[in-house]
Amino acid sequence: CKSPSPRQNMPVRYFIMKSSNLQNIDISQQKGIWSTTPSNERKLNGAFWESSVVYLIFSVQGSGCFQGFARMGSAIGCEKSQDWGSAGFGGVFKVDWIRKEIIPFQFAHHLLNPWNDSKKVQ
Repeated sequence: CKSPSPRQNMPVRYFIMKSSNLQNIDISQQKGIWSTTPSNERKLNGAFWESSVVYLIFSVQGSGCFQGFARMGSAIGCEKSQDWGSAGFGGVFKVDWIRKEIIPFQFAHHLLNPWNDSKKVQ
């Protein structure tokens, strides 16, 4: 699927994407793709079609930092990738990496998520 034309007056959405390991993020940065669990697919696809842009902020679980961020470049399809093995992931979608850099959570502690009891973003 190609990204729809920019939709004016539509919200921008942000999602923290937690990865179980750094290898998955490396694959994503090299190939410009991502895959998530089926339970996340509906939320991400809905955001993709109902928002002007969807930003994905990546973090490896337990790392204490972000590894960068990307823009969601396509809706999630049915095709699966062997890159992640059989870890229970759903379809693959395109991501356009904007910044590949390690950013400690402490640099974002001033950001609070109003949809998660105003907890820190990490």
